[in-house]
Amino acid sequence: MSEDYFTQIAEIIATIQRTQKHKIEAAADAFARSIQAGGRVYLFGSGHSVIPVLDIFPRYGSFVGFQPIYDPRLMWFNVVGPGGARELLWLERREGYVPVLLQSYQMESRDSILIFSHGGLNAAPVEMAIEAGKRGLTVVSVSSHQNRVAKATHSSGKKLADASTIAVDNCVPPEDALVSVEGIREKFAAGSTVSAVSIAMALVAETGARLVQSGVKPATFVSPNVGLPADHNQRVFEEYERTIQNRR
Repeated sequence: MSEDYFTQIAEIIATIQRTQKHKIEAAADAFARSIQAGGRVYLFGSGHSVIPVLDIFPRYGSFVGFQPIYDPRLMWFNVVGPGGARELLWLERREGYVPVLLQSYQMESRDSILIFSHGGLNAAPVEMAIEAGKRGLTVVSVSSHQNRVAKATHSSGKKLADASTIAVDNCVPPEDALVSVEGIREKFAAGSTVSAVSIAMALVAETGARLVQSGVKPATFVSPNVGLPADHNQRVFEEYERTIQNRR
């Protein structure tokens, strides 16, 4: 069964590389323009879709300019009870929460945002895209476009892709799980996380390359294993703090 998963994931990544290349490049162009203009590239996801957000910044190989939007109420830290999945699933499907969340962020038209949601139906990612669009941001989404057969559940009548400037397909089936086993109807082993993180890292690479080509040297987190000066990452933190203070 593990071979089946590896085969299907490899096919998904190959499909992304073949069919989403131009969208990824267009998104990277927008992100590089935002960072060059002194803006931010906001990152958002809820539930398991927070994983690529956590993996973009801060982490080795990424750089200042990305600004994650974390809300513990839209992440789970438990299965049941406080911080559990049921509470999260209830909240991310309720309209009206994201505008309250965004009161803590000063989004500007020079900024961009990258939103992850496999299904692209829940209120949290859809409203994040709508609210960011109202503020003039370039909105990039990563979701399953095979899920277009599903009916929109948000009162706007929009799915995440519909509310996006650039909509990247994660190329994963709507049900997400990939592996079938004889004797049971349910499938095992999700594909959207591997897909989303792969797209996220491709975007980091493309954005970083565009910045360097334009003469900008991004303040990049680097593994201490490569022998850079001991204070390198401390200076990255300081640069990040300067970008935060400039918005206050």
